[in-house]
Amino acid sequence: MSLFVIADLHLSNGSDHAMDVFGARWQGYTEKICKNWRAVVGERDSVIIPGDVSWAMHLNEAREDFKLLDSLPGQKYLGKGNHDFWWETAAKMGRFFAENQISTLNLLYNNAFVIENYIVCGTRGWFVEEGQQQTVGDVDYAKIVNREVLRLKLSLDAAMALKTGENADKEILVFLHFPPIWNGFECKEIIDLLSSYGIRRCYHGHIHGTYHIPATKQVGELSIRMISSDFLNFTPFLIV
Repeated sequence: MSLFVIADLHLSNGSDHAMDVFGARWQGYTEKICKNWRAVVGERDSVIIPGDVSWAMHLNEAREDFKLLDSLPGQKYLGKGNHDFWWETAAKMGRFFAENQISTLNLLYNNAFVIENYIVCGTRGWFVEEGQQQTVGDVDYAKIVNREVLRLKLSLDAAMALKTGENADKEILVFLHFPPIWNGFECKEIIDLLSSYGIRRCYHGHIHGTYHIPATKQVGELSIRMISSDFLNFTPFLIV
């Protein structure tokens, strides 16, 4: 029983959204994901997917993407990304999964799970490179960052609540969609929060088309690893 992670699947079985703009590596990416997933993930394994799961705009439009994910081996834990417009309340999504006989999808949002030798938690986060944000009107970036920090704290507190008894020695792993640090920009509020909880390993996606860089950045004792699907060549990454 192993734990894997891969972000940014960008499935589009219910919509027509090409990813070729990010380069030739994305050609036939859905088939690559399915083939590589089945090659490494077993039925008793678990896979964290930190956001940008589907291009669907509404929950019903994401049905075929969810069914495809459900057909792949393992339990999946979905985080929220900036393109997951289909995302609804946990209760509504739970009912949707049940009504459509989707049994292997779980939501990683304001909560935490014990998976094998780890406690996993996380949230979307926020990319604070304001110059690259495509927004309309005035945006209060500080308010957005504070909201995402609060959500991360809720998830970390849920993880700490699980870290008792037989789980007391299990490492807490954090999964974000946005990178907390990238290309000279740093979301200090998120980095400081992770450090205050003693987190040693954090994983993020969101970045595409950048392959010739170190997979891991080190900030003090915190290791931050990029796990975007194209960076991983569409193969779930084994956490050891």
